[in-house]
Amino acid sequence: MEAIIPYLNFNGNANEALAFYCKALNGNIVHSSTFGEAQMAGDNEAVKNKIMHALFEAGALKFMVSDCPPNVSVSSGDQVSLSLNFTDLDLIEKTFANLSEGGTVTMPMQDTFWGARFGMTKDKFGVHWMFNYDYPKEEKA
Repeated sequence: MEAIIPYLNFNGNANEALAFYCKALNGNIVHSSTFGEAQMAGDNEAVKNKIMHALFEAGALKFMVSDCPPNVSVSSGDQVSLSLNFTDLDLIEKTFANLSEGGTVTMPMQDTFWGARFGMTKDKFGVHWMFNYDYPKEEKA
């Protein structure tokens, strides 16, 4: 079995979200197709350029994205948090700032009792993100 790949659904702004995530997470769109390209838009001009399916990748991080089809909508992100684990302190701070841009910090980056640097934010598209950097444990002789 492979890792779970989160699937994010949007109410018509998946293109904007993907551009934001490419910049914030220094990633890229591996594949993207629209409802029009898949011939699933019919005569509905409003959805022909909306994302039917896309795959985002930044290093080992992957998630899929789609706009909802006509007459379907989702509540922005409250049901899922995406947890990002880092091995670089500078990168966690930069990525946290990037994804927080235009959103709401729900827990500022801080050192924790469990020996990690941790923070949480809700991005401008309503998706919840958790950030974790485990400080190296001192080796015992």
